Amino acid sequence: MTTHGHGHGHGHGHGHAHPDPQPVARDVLSLRDVTVCYGTKPAVHHVSAELPCGSLVAVCGPNGGGKSTLLRALLGWHPLTTGTITIGGLDHRAATRRIAYLPQRQAIDWDFPITVREVVAMGRSAALGPWRGFAAADHAAVDGALAELGLAAVHDRPIAALSGGQQQRVFLARAIASGADIVLLDEPFTGLDARATSDLIARLRAWTAQGRLVLAVVHDLALARAHFDRALVIATHLVASGPCADSLAEAPLTAAYGVRGFGEAAPSTTASRSGHEVAR
Repeated sequence: MTTHGHGHGHGHGHGHAHPDPQPVARDVLSLRDVTVCYGTKPAVHHVSAELPCGSLVAVCGPNGGGKSTLLRALLGWHPLTTGTITIGGLDHRAATRRIAYLPQRQAIDWDFPITVREVVAMGRSAALGPWRGFAAADHAAVDGALAELGLAAVHDRPIAALSGGQQQRVFLARAIASGADIVLLDEPFTGLDARATSDLIARLRAWTAQGRLVLAVVHDLALARAHFDRALVIATHLVASGPCADSLAEAPLTAAYGVRGFGEAAPSTTASRSGHEVAR
């Protein structure tokens, strides 16, 4: 069901048809009346949505609309001014090990002297906590993540020596190694060429088929419509939440971007940015 409104529309939980002794809320990321402020100014306010695991969710909206802030709030990096975020009925701050995060490319120091394997192992270390060393199962998890993302052959290379698409796969492998079942990606398609974009979409779809919840900040609305299950449209407040056919229709997009006809002629930024992939 699609939710439209200025921040106070509440989504509905999604259950399972088969009997389940555990509450189905375990499989739902729930935001209720979430507001995050920088100082006294709300960056995003009164957002409510229910996002079930097994979904690929596009987080869309104008620049400065609070998309990245919302992801960081989910991670517990920003305190909430109002509202709650729960994962399976638990406060999100008590479930951070279920969450993996891939930041924007420009937020990563690609020249830092670290190998592919070391980056992927960082995801496993974060999941283990500060006092536990690697066991055989942890090394196996890193090996498995490298193999799944096709990085075993370059595991000992510095990340600076990889192409843009390979570098991103390193961070996807880090998420796999962590064991997280909720993955947040901030503008993951920026700078990728057509092949890398297609590969990433296939990977994200495979993850949701395995029951993971994936939220990605996406500027290419045509790509979101074609490949994502749901969309969360944010313009500091919640504009729409629900299936892409409804959330990315003309009316909510016009409300979000302030441009009439946006739903019919949505911009495609992936193509315009695809030439900026850099192999270092």
